[in-house]
Amino acid sequence: MKEAIEQLISQAPDLSSEGKASAVLTTVLEAFDCVTGTIHFLNPDSQMLELVVQQGVPPFLLDKVSLIPIGKGIAGAAAEQRGPVQICNLQTDTSGVAKPDAKKTDVAGSVAVPIMEGEVLKGTLGIGKTEAYDFSEQEINELNQVAHWLARARSV
Repeated sequence: MKEAIEQLISQAPDLSSEGKASAVLTTVLEAFDCVTGTIHFLNPDSQMLELVVQQGVPPFLLDKVSLIPIGKGIAGAAAEQRGPVQICNLQTDTSGVAKPDAKKTDVAGSVAVPIMEGEVLKGTLGIGKTEAYDFSEQEINELNQVAHWLARARSV
C-alpha cells in the first residue's frame, strides 16, 4: 500500500476542519501521481452528487461537475453501479460513459469509486492522469479504502 494512503486512513476520520477535504484529495492525487480529482457527496434529498472539492478540473467544466445525476458520467456511473468505473483513455473512449466535454480536458486514464457506508451510497471519489492508464486492482482497493474513510468522516 502507498505510504501516504496508509497514513491517511490510519487517522481518525474527520472532515470537520476547513480545508480537510482538499488536503485529503491532495494526498490521494500525489500518492497516485494524478493531476485531477474530485470528491462528491450525495444529497439525499435531490439524489444528486454535489461537488465538495476538486483539483485540476478546468474552469469551463466546473458548472458541469458541480451537480451530477446518478448514472451520468464516470462519477455518476460509479455511484449507480456501486463499484469502480475506469476508463483507460478518456480521449479515445467510445463507451459513452464519459461525457463529450470530459474529452476537452487533458485527462486520459481515470477512475471513480463510490463512497459507501455499508450498503448506503454517500458519494464518489474520482482521480485522473494525463496519460492512458489502467489502474491496478491494488490501486482501486486503496482508493476504496480512502472512500471508506471518507464515508466514516462524513458520518462523524
